Amino acid sequence: MTAQVTSNQLNRQLLRLSTLLQLGKRARAAVRTELPFVMVNETAGLLPYQQAVLWEGGAQGRIAALSGVSAPDLGGSYATWLRRVLPVLAASGKAHAVEAAELPPDAASGWADHLPPHAYWLPLAVPGTGQLGGLLFARTEPWSEADGHLLDYVGDGYAHAWLLSLSRRPTLPTAGTRRRRLLAALAVAAVAAVGAMPVRQSVLAPAEVIPRSPVLIRAPFDGVIDTVAVTPNQPVVQGQTLLTLDTAQLAAKHKVALKARDVTQAEYQQAAQQAVFDPKVKGRLTVLQGKLEQEAAEATYLQTLLDRAALTAPMAGIAVFDNVNDWLGRPVAQGERILMLADPKEVELEIRLAVGDALPFPPDAEVAFFLNVAPDAPVHGRLTSTSYRAQATPDGIVAYRLKAELAGPSDRLRIGLKGTAKIYGETAPLALWVLRRPIASVRQWLAL
Repeated sequence: MTAQVTSNQLNRQLLRLSTLLQLGKRARAAVRTELPFVMVNETAGLLPYQQAVLWEGGAQGRIAALSGVSAPDLGGSYATWLRRVLPVLAASGKAHAVEAAELPPDAASGWADHLPPHAYWLPLAVPGTGQLGGLLFARTEPWSEADGHLLDYVGDGYAHAWLLSLSRRPTLPTAGTRRRRLLAALAVAAVAAVGAMPVRQSVLAPAEVIPRSPVLIRAPFDGVIDTVAVTPNQPVVQGQTLLTLDTAQLAAKHKVALKARDVTQAEYQQAAQQAVFDPKVKGRLTVLQGKLEQEAAEATYLQTLLDRAALTAPMAGIAVFDNVNDWLGRPVAQGERILMLADPKEVELEIRLAVGDALPFPPDAEVAFFLNVAPDAPVHGRLTSTSYRAQATPDGIVAYRLKAELAGPSDRLRIGLKGTAKIYGETAPLALWVLRRPIASVRQWLAL
């Protein structure tokens, strides 16, 4: 039985020795920020306790760590009470079991509220360097003399580990780490250099070749189109008939007006003859003369409209409109545009630039026009005008209307051809150009 007890005691001593060695190794390997946590928490694997406090410095020190928490609450009542107790223990300079009698009266009275009844103060010091701080362990069981000897070894190991962590330099990076850091730095520098690279800003927008100074052919009066004498894009000469309006109703009104004028003319002549013999008839002459002038003016006006019913070309060019069948028999109002006459050699480019793609272009910004029929041969030109206000396009897109003068051969730039225009702006950093739309979206979302 005695042999079995001795064997159990030996096993416990060996276990404690192993734990002590492992605890010292763990403390020496811990970094400066990790070591306080090891001291107040992992020491329980060697000697059981309920609470532990790490005090850093001497009588004017501070609470560095508390067991059971990752960061001490220095504003609580527990920490406030400890700041009255620990300077007294640190001033003693020796390891010993703490008695309430050695504490100030105000601190001793609050012992039962904050700590178990039995505590042990373990100063941490290295010969030649002075006191680094101390550990206070508290538990419900009394501390034995053997516990004190074991804690002396623990305190010596902790003090050296603490001193080592204070003087330890940062670990030098290995060759692989240095290479990775260098590559990362080079990558960041490359991205920054590329992002700062100045690039010429540009936007794409749909465009169409339009006549530069077209002549608009409008309806001279309210009526119905009777005939269209030309086809879309047909060349015409000056004076050639383009279309005619239906004159049936107008001719009937003109015939009635002429008949009314003739009747009034006869009445006027008869009244003039009677006025020679009857003075009373002279009063009617003035009324009949006014009526005759009015009816004559109306007949003349209707004859003028009949003469204008046939619309002729005021200049040579091509007739620009969509479809003949769209106009035949169609009622038109006075002043309504029917077609355009344009010089095929005098053309320009109309660009519809969406509001979201607008850039601050210079007055004569360079333009490259890629025709849909020949996208591999762009035609270059210069911006000539920009609308002040955006308007809705037939496609439902709100866009600015821009015009550009093209320098390409006129035989390639036929009126009505469509394509894509590329407008070049000023230079800007590549990063700003790439992030232009995201930045605009964020600003719109934030209402900036």
